[in-house]
Amino acid sequence: MAIRQERCNQCGTLLVVPPEVQAFKCAVCHGITKIVLPGSLSQAYNSVSHVAGRFRGFINTIMMTSSVNNNNQGYGATPHFGYYLQPQPLRPLIPPSAFGSKRAVLCGICYHGKSYRLKGSLNDVKCMKYFLINHFGFPSDSILMLTDDKEEKNPLRIPTKYNIQMALKWLIEGSRSGDSLVFHFSGHGTREVKSEGYDKAICPVDYEHKGKILSDEINSAIVRPLPLGAILHAIIDACHSGTVLDLSFVCKMNREGYYRWEDHRIPSAITRGGMAICVSACDDGQISVDTSALSGKEVTGALTYSFIQTVQNEPGLTYGHLLSVMRSTIKGTRTGIVVLNGPIASLLNTLLGQHITQEPQLSSSEMFDMYKKQFVL
Repeated sequence: MAIRQERCNQCGTLLVVPPEVQAFKCAVCHGITKIVLPGSLSQAYNSVSHVAGRFRGFINTIMMTSSVNNNNQGYGATPHFGYYLQPQPLRPLIPPSAFGSKRAVLCGICYHGKSYRLKGSLNDVKCMKYFLINHFGFPSDSILMLTDDKEEKNPLRIPTKYNIQMALKWLIEGSRSGDSLVFHFSGHGTREVKSEGYDKAICPVDYEHKGKILSDEINSAIVRPLPLGAILHAIIDACHSGTVLDLSFVCKMNREGYYRWEDHRIPSAITRGGMAICVSACDDGQISVDTSALSGKEVTGALTYSFIQTVQNEPGLTYGHLLSVMRSTIKGTRTGIVVLNGPIASLLNTLLGQHITQEPQLSSSEMFDMYKKQFVL
């Protein structure tokens, strides 16, 4: 029997439909699409609707898909009017250019019910979202937030390993010269033992069952595909996060503010020409903390709070000044209510009443003058 392929006007999913139908219902988002014949006066409108629907596709369709394959092998759907050619992983949709110049993925994980539960991660991502919108003009529709907030009812907005991987693909797909991309993670970080040393990793909410996301996976997802002229900032509030993006150069700054670049280049981890900069909570061998000592009220990640406060209070600052002020802010703060941002909760007592010892780090895909290059998102 002859068949033809049509795209859903609501989410952009490619479906196979019988040749005689003039309208079909999408098996993913359940939207109704009328088939426009060549030469129709409404063809232009249909095309515009399809483009506008592609961005809504990630927020409304990727987040509304009813069945998630727990084995990460794809999404299935029972056909009604339309159906998939074959089961396949749900691919993020490319946002239209109207939303493309600034995009962000924010992940905050508290690990509820675990002995290593964190208290400040949700506060971190909420503050970061407000900060990006109000200080740097990010459109709210271009910010995707994944949290394990108990009030979050959408299973695809939970920061599982698969959902984070899909969010990172959404962040980078369709990016082009002039785009500003942000990845913020507040949660647990760790080091995995390898034959040649350690590999850094972040811990999704289901990492005990699905595994961690390693640094080279993050690099291949959002660093290597970065196009010429685009810039990515990663703000990683987690333990052992100094080189968690496997960027080529690491800034080593002493207490007087003098710095040098260390060469960590890996041929397979070089970008397509875009620039990636990572501001991380601490060195690879250090732990980071959640504390109320900085804000005086709410528990927050020390890195996230000091980052936002420094940028807000220091207009026109350079990257060197940013890193220096953040370090001074954290170093000069005595811990109040502290929860270690790592799995060894028994170390908590050793930090009570002491200075926070973590030192924020900066790494980059290329070297630059830290005291001349202005920080901007």
